[in-house]
Amino acid sequence: MNRDDVITLCLDLARAEETYTFGDGVAVFKVGGRMFALVNLGDGPGVVNLKCDPARALELREAYAGIRPGYHQDKRHWNSVDLDGSVEDDLVRELVEDSYDLVVARLPRAVRDTLGDRPSGG
Repeated sequence: MNRDDVITLCLDLARAEETYTFGDGVAVFKVGGRMFALVNLGDGPGVVNLKCDPARALELREAYAGIRPGYHQDKRHWNSVDLDGSVEDDLVRELVEDSYDLVVARLPRAVRDTLGDRPSGG
């Protein structure tokens, strides 16, 4: 999964918004005003920062060289995932969706109710 695939996946999630909170070099994806993914737009294959359950974050970091503590994020709750093919596409997709779900779960009920159902496949 490359950078463009991840951006498309993020934008396909219900009510996801692409912003540039940290400048032109990082696409920030939000739902309900809260970040769930940050995609580095610089040179190279790219990196995406994703929110993750802390216990699972540790397991993933041990299992994959392409998953590290989140760059410039709370390292307990965020992972940086390399988009160089070292992490399987299905896992990257799952991690994006999990990050989105973690953020949605913490939104006020009134905001969650406006999101509707996620598209099938997620």
